[in-house]
Amino acid sequence: MAFLRLRNVSIDFPMYQRSSRSLKKLLVATTTQGNLARDATDRINVRALNDITLDVKDGERIGLIGANAAGKTTLLRVLAGIYPPTRGQVYSTGRISALLEVSVGLNPDATGRENIILRGMYMNIHPREMRERIDEIAELGPYLDMPARTYSSGMMVRLGFAVSTCIHPEIPLMDEWLSAGDARFLAKAQQRMEKFVGSSSILVLASHSQDLLRKWCNRGLLLREGRVVTYGSIDDVIAAYRDTLQQRAGALPQL
Repeated sequence: MAFLRLRNVSIDFPMYQRSSRSLKKLLVATTTQGNLARDATDRINVRALNDITLDVKDGERIGLIGANAAGKTTLLRVLAGIYPPTRGQVYSTGRISALLEVSVGLNPDATGRENIILRGMYMNIHPREMRERIDEIAELGPYLDMPARTYSSGMMVRLGFAVSTCIHPEIPLMDEWLSAGDARFLAKAQQRMEKFVGSSSILVLASHSQDLLRKWCNRGLLLREGRVVTYGSIDDVIAAYRDTLQQRAGALPQL
């Protein structure tokens, strides 16, 4: 049975190559902003995630909610194994597929056919299995054997999405790049996503679209500056997020 478990997970990114003036401002900011910290060597770090503890069980569909730079994409990358925690532990059971960036695993100098194999290897799928799926995956016509650098952005999105969803993992991790593409692609993608998500055990989806979150998710996780604000039913968490937006709007000075 699939599960995700995080225990006191934090992620720090060190700050490099800053001017002396910028560094002074940053040092002052460490006393007022909770997402900046100094390590044992007195180096300034941005704390992208701060002491995250979370249990995701089989059957749960988690919507990650928060403003830009709240930590949603960083959390997805931690769950995918792309970022190792600076502190804390991540445990999981079940095959994970991360649909985070369309360009991940795609080589612009390789053909569409070669990229299908490469992207499959990135997802730990044997090349033989990916070759058997080429006809199912590709809708590129004569472009299939041309370098990816000749593709339009829409063709790259279609290729990346088709390869990433050709298998049905137990735990798909998704970011908002799936909103790209033309109307025809989005209609087909929605049909494919219904099967993709419906066959999964757990879903973790980061999005600013409240309609999308309500459609796909039954639980919500609200993040702010890398911290968990609230975790519960998707409707309750969306309501909490709206309250924080209203409070911030009310706190802005009147012009």
